[in-house]
Amino acid sequence: MPTIAIVGAGPGMGLAIARTFGSRGFDVALVARNQAKLDDLAGTLEAEGITAAGFAADVRDPEALTQALKDAAARFGGIDVLEYSPTGTIATTTLTVPSQTTPADVQRELELLFYGAITATQAVLPAMREAGAGTLLYSTGAGSIDPLPMLGNANAAAAALRNWVLNLHKELAGTGVQAAHVAIGVWIGTDGPPGAPTATADEIAPVYWDLHVHRDDAERVFTR
Repeated sequence: MPTIAIVGAGPGMGLAIARTFGSRGFDVALVARNQAKLDDLAGTLEAEGITAAGFAADVRDPEALTQALKDAAARFGGIDVLEYSPTGTIATTTLTVPSQTTPADVQRELELLFYGAITATQAVLPAMREAGAGTLLYSTGAGSIDPLPMLGNANAAAAALRNWVLNLHKELAGTGVQAAHVAIGVWIGTDGPPGAPTATADEIAPVYWDLHVHRDDAERVFTR
């Protein structure tokens, strides 16, 4: 069975992506900080006939993240698709406008969005290169393309990730390994700010499968 590793797995986009790939024959490795929550997600997928397991790691801890992905590869016999989409919470994320942003404000977001993506990629890409096949998918908000002042520090880090992914896509051309970026330009769910465009995670998740199957595109932007 092919395997997808979802880094930043949760009950929203992570679960929807897991179902999208799992319903098409993929095993699912779930990576996030809380093992108990991962076990709950894995149990939900198992009840739906999808083989899944959780591997706890904080994406800000390179050694732990690398080990989690190594453990996932050992458990499932390899990782064929990596999807990277960790998000902070209101309790852990401090958003700043550009004029009030300090290097420390950006550093926190870089560790979450960008440095963790690099670590995860380094953990799985060598085996993909050797096999001549694999898919690397990375998610940000659409602010990585069209930034909003209220998200000054987060958008800067997301833009760094986007730039790196588009460049990685170019580097990997012709190797059989696909790298692509998904920019989500809607509020996920129904509890967004008044007037904000919304979509469910289940509506967005097929974009990831499409990028895995149609391998020329470096980027998709999901908007309403």
